[in-house]
Amino acid sequence: MTGTYLPDAFATHKVEAMVKLLGLDPLDAEQWDFLQSETTQDLQAAPGSGKTTLIGLKLALMADAWTSATCGVCVLSHTNTAKNEIADRVASLATGRSLLRYPHFIGTIQSFVHTFLALPAVRAEGVEVRSVDDAAFETAAIRLLQHPNYSTLRSYVERQRGGTGIVTGATFTYRDSKLVVTGATGELPFRAETVSGEQLSRLKWALARRGVFRYQDMYAIAQQYLTEHPGIIPAVSARFPFVLFDEMQDTSVPQHELLDLVFASSPTVVQRVGDTNQGIYSDSGAVTGPTSAFPLAGAAELPVSRRFGPQIAAVASRLAVRRPQQIHGAGPDGQVAILLFNEATAIDVVPTFERMAAAILPEDVLLRRPPRVLGARQGPGTSQAYPQSISCYLPGYTPPGRPTAHRALIDAARAAGPQWRSDANSYEAATELWNALRASFTPLTGEGLPALGRLERSAATPGGKVRILLRELLAHGATFDEASWGMITDQLTVQMKLLADAPLKALGLEFTPAGESAPAVGGVPRSSAAVPAARAIPGTIQSAKGETHAATLILECLEKNGRKFDVTEALRMVAEGSDPRRELKSVQAAVQLVFVGATRPTHLLVLAAHRDRGKQYAEAMVDAGWDIRDLTEH
Repeated sequence: MTGTYLPDAFATHKVEAMVKLLGLDPLDAEQWDFLQSETTQDLQAAPGSGKTTLIGLKLALMADAWTSATCGVCVLSHTNTAKNEIADRVASLATGRSLLRYPHFIGTIQSFVHTFLALPAVRAEGVEVRSVDDAAFETAAIRLLQHPNYSTLRSYVERQRGGTGIVTGATFTYRDSKLVVTGATGELPFRAETVSGEQLSRLKWALARRGVFRYQDMYAIAQQYLTEHPGIIPAVSARFPFVLFDEMQDTSVPQHELLDLVFASSPTVVQRVGDTNQGIYSDSGAVTGPTSAFPLAGAAELPVSRRFGPQIAAVASRLAVRRPQQIHGAGPDGQVAILLFNEATAIDVVPTFERMAAAILPEDVLLRRPPRVLGARQGPGTSQAYPQSISCYLPGYTPPGRPTAHRALIDAARAAGPQWRSDANSYEAATELWNALRASFTPLTGEGLPALGRLERSAATPGGKVRILLRELLAHGATFDEASWGMITDQLTVQMKLLADAPLKALGLEFTPAGESAPAVGGVPRSSAAVPAARAIPGTIQSAKGETHAATLILECLEKNGRKFDVTEALRMVAEGSDPRRELKSVQAAVQLVFVGATRPTHLLVLAAHRDRGKQYAEAMVDAGWDIRDLTEH
C-alpha cells in the first residue's frame, strides 16, 4: 500500500496516544499484533474480546495517516447493526470521519455488491432497480402469479403444501455462464423445460425487468458481471488497497465466492475478523465451506474476554462447536446456575430468574444492562414434545409477527438524517428513508411505488413534491415535535396518494418522542430507564447476537429437527466433556445457538432444562460451583 498512508501509522507512540484519547484499556499482546499488522490475515476473536473496539482503533489510526485522495479503506460487515457500530466509532473522532466519505467505503457486504457490481450490471441493461428485498419480491411475485399467463404454474403451486414458496423463493443463480432460475435453497421440484418451469422463469424475468429482485439475486448478477467484464476486478482492488471484514463468520457461501473473486488474487491487504463459533447465519455448515472459509489455518486469536469472568468462560469454551477455543474470562466474577422444571413449574422459570438477578446483582448494573430471557424458538410448533419454545414458559408471550422491511417512519428519519448530513453514503441514506416511506404507504392496487431514482424532479409533480418532503425529513427529522410531524405526514399522505394514483394503506406514521423506544415483545419497555431492575426482556437468541446483558436466561427449546432439546444437549456436553465436533450436525447447530446466548451476560448465566432430562447433568456440575435449583421441589 505504498503511498496510501504514512509508514508510521501504527507506530507505538501513535497507538498509545490514540488509546489514551479514546479512553481504552491497555492493549494485550494479541491486540498489539493485530493492530500493527499490515498484511493479509484472519483474526478469531472470542466473545467480549473487544473486537469492535480494536477495529475502530485501527481505523482511527489509518484515517489519521491516510494520504491517498483516490484509494480508500473498505470496511465490510454482515449486518447494518455491525456496520453502524463501526461507523459510529470512527465518526467519534474528527480524523475518523474522513473514512465516511469518498474514496472510502463502510457498509454491508450486500451494499458493497450493490454499489460496485450488481447495480451497475442491472443499469447497463437499461433496468431501473425498484427494490432489492425478499418481502417486496414475494408480494410482487404472488400478485403476478394471478395473471393468466401463469395458470399452469399457479395450478401446480396450489396443489403443493407450501407451494407458494416455489414462486416467492425463485432466485437467480449463475451457472454455465448464464443466469438460471432456481429455488431459494437449491433446485426446483420440476425441470426447467416443463410448462411450470418455463412459466416460473418467465415470471422471474418479468419481475427482473421491472427492477424487483431478491437479495440473493444480486450475487449471481454480480458474478456474471465480473465474468463478462474481468477488467472490473483490478479496478475495484486498486480502489481499495486495504479491506477489513467484520463478523466474517456470518458470510454465506455465495458471498465468500464473490469476495474471493474480487480480492483473493489481488494485491489488496484483506484482514478478516470474527468468531466462527458464533456463525449462526452462515450457510457454510458446521465444519465445511469454501477453501477460504473463515478462519484460515494459522489465524491469530483474541482468546481473552473482558465481558465475563472464568465461570462463564469455562462454559463457553466447552460449547465452542466449530473451532476449539479456550476462552479466558477477564471480566467480572460471575455465576452459572441451572433451573430444573417440569410441565407444572415451567411458568415459574422466568420469575425465579428475575428474583435471582435482583438478589445477586446491584440495581445500577441491571438498569444499565437489563436481564434477558432467550430461546431458540418463539412460538409452538406441531410436535407434542415439551417444551418447544419461549411461549411454553410465558403463556402471555406473543411472538412478533413477520418483521417488516422497515421501522416506523419517524425512527427511520432520525436515523437517516445524520448519515445524510455527513455526506457519507448520502444517497444510501436517502434511499433507505425512501424505502421506509414506501413501506409506510402501501398501494392497495396497482404496481406499487417507484424507486427513488424514478421519482420525477419537477416541483409541480407529485414526485417532485415528495422529493421536497423527503429532503425535509432528512434535514429536520430529528427536531420535529408532534405538531410539525403531523403536518408533514399529512402532506406526505396527500402526495403519496397522487403519486400512486391508487388507494393507500398507511402504517407506522405515528409520532414518538426522541429516545422513546417501541415496547419490547411481551409488553416490556425497551428503554432501560423504564425497566424495573429485576424485569427481564424476552426474545430469541438470534435477535440478541452482539448484545451484552447483566444476566441472561436461556430457555430449553426443541431443536429445529424436533428430536433433541438444546439446553440438555449443551449440559450433557459440558458435564461429559465431549468433543462438540463429533456430535450430530443437528446437535451442533442447537448448541451453537446456546453458545451465542451463553456469551451475552457479564455476571449471571442461567440455563433452564426439563428436570427429567437435565437433572443428571446438572448434578455433575455442583463441584464446578454451579447453583442448581430444582423448581419441582419448592
